[in-house]
Amino acid sequence: MSHFYLQDGVLCAEQLPLTSIAAQFGTPTYVYSKAALLENFSAYTRACAGRDALVCYAMKANSNLAVLKLLAQHGAGFDLVSGGELLRVIAAGGDPKKCLFSGVGKSADEMRLALQHEILCFNVESVQELHRLNQVAGEMGRTAPVSLRVNPNVDAKTHPYISTGLKESKFGVAYDEALATYRTADSLPHLTVVGIDCHIGSQLLEETPLLEALDKLIELIDALAAEGIAIHHLDIGGGLGITYDDEQPVAVGSYLAQLFARIDQWRAAKHGGAPIKVLFEPGRSIVGNAGILLTRIEYLKHGETKNFAVVDAAMNDLMRPAMYEAWHGVQPVVARPTATQTYDVVGPVCESGDWLARQRDLAIEPGDLLAIMSAGAYGMTMASNYNTRGRAAEVMVDGALPHLIRKRENPADLFALESPLPGL
Repeated sequence: MSHFYLQDGVLCAEQLPLTSIAAQFGTPTYVYSKAALLENFSAYTRACAGRDALVCYAMKANSNLAVLKLLAQHGAGFDLVSGGELLRVIAAGGDPKKCLFSGVGKSADEMRLALQHEILCFNVESVQELHRLNQVAGEMGRTAPVSLRVNPNVDAKTHPYISTGLKESKFGVAYDEALATYRTADSLPHLTVVGIDCHIGSQLLEETPLLEALDKLIELIDALAAEGIAIHHLDIGGGLGITYDDEQPVAVGSYLAQLFARIDQWRAAKHGGAPIKVLFEPGRSIVGNAGILLTRIEYLKHGETKNFAVVDAAMNDLMRPAMYEAWHGVQPVVARPTATQTYDVVGPVCESGDWLARQRDLAIEPGDLLAIMSAGAYGMTMASNYNTRGRAAEVMVDGALPHLIRKRENPADLFALESPLPGL
């Protein structure tokens, strides 16, 4: 069920008209549905019921403290890609011992921070990282739990910028080099091998590439077992897609059922039925369709070849269209019973690339509100202050109640950390 729907001609978030949110908090504003977030997360937990599994939310998709705290209270672990994200988890009351630390460029300071808080595992992405982590852990008198992010050279069949499993990607250890790299990890005195990790990309619409990657991990786990290197958890990553337009992504329950069936068959055949802990790193599939970007039309500009709806949101608020040429639905908050015209929806930023949607048929007037749909993932986390624009407010709706979970930035906030040269 969608938690954003029309009622009496007005678009609502749960039981609250978006017109009320705009009146109270202004625009542009990100609006999230608490019910949608929990419904999407529970699709994973239901599919994992009765199994040794942990859903580690990929918080780069949306790292607002309210989102993190809500998911933590419902049992989520977290997939991190920076020390700052770990500090966000801690600030939100999350458990560092349920955190995975991914990313190709972990600094020594980030490693120290993660070791101090005893995270679940480092997903290591290079031999040099192994040696740095071993050194840092040794200096601290600790042992670092590690898995290798293995690059299986599987085509995720998604946008090239979010495809991470091919051998030309910067991510992970090449599959052909993984066995030797695990031998190195096993030999280092301040590391302990605990798992294996794989993440082939984002916005995946079918399960076939994910199951292909799983098969390659299974082969590698068996090869490691033959050398006496035990793998205690299998992290298959995340990446399941959502519906932006007319896509029909595989359902979470269907995909996980196939994955668990394959794992069970393998463990029965090769490991006497002994279970293995399974980890997941979903992000977009939890928050993407749980949020919208609410914006107001400033001007309608009619040209000889193109019409523009100039809104108060911009590429600094939602980068995905400019960066990926991504498609987001656009829906008037209040339906007008008038003829539509075709518009490009653009923002006020001084760039031709500042667009949110192209060639949309809309019945609109200046001052109308628009909802940019499916904006809960990679919206606010990728936002910037380009053109000295404050980032949008964020509101979480719970039934008929709106909660401000991030204040709107104002210009003074943006230059508060700056200072002129002395004497000027």
